[in-house]
Amino acid sequence: MNTLVAEHTFPTGQTIQIVQGDITAEQVDAIVNAANEHLQHGGGVAWAISKKGGPTIQKESDVWIQQHGRVPHAYPAWTSGGLLPAKYVIHAVGPVWGDGDEDNKLESAVTGSLRVADEIKCSSIALPAISTGIYGFPKERAAEIIFSAIEEYFVDHSSGLKIIKLLLFDQPTVDVFLESWRNKWG
Repeated sequence: MNTLVAEHTFPTGQTIQIVQGDITAEQVDAIVNAANEHLQHGGGVAWAISKKGGPTIQKESDVWIQQHGRVPHAYPAWTSGGLLPAKYVIHAVGPVWGDGDEDNKLESAVTGSLRVADEIKCSSIALPAISTGIYGFPKERAAEIIFSAIEEYFVDHSSGLKIIKLLLFDQPTVDVFLESWRNKWG
């Protein structure tokens, strides 16, 4: 069972939430997969999404790669949600810590995910803490970048998104994101 931890509504009308739980169980139009550029869903969040969503997600991912090539940070791929409650999976490629220009790459992955959600007419989306697992991005820094990217997106774009959920799995990650949340929105 997923648990709402914090909620903030922007002046633009969108609501952002921190939710602790399992992103694969969330009832939203789209969930974001922290993917690699080849859309091979073998570990971490990607593995959990692919396992629970069934083979359709990997099959559609393979077709995407055949048609479009590798997935860049700023232009996430998307597939159906397969067996998941979400209609779509947006496959965002986050940066690997140490590869260079990590802050901009993470901001691009978040902004790109929101843009794709708008393009496919979603009103709700759930994102994980992109790149903070096996890619090694420091959680404190990621939280600040993710929150700022979301806020800036809604200032700069007319969006059909109404609800944005940061779906965080473990308590240490929730604690770090809540600290950043309090510093930003009180």
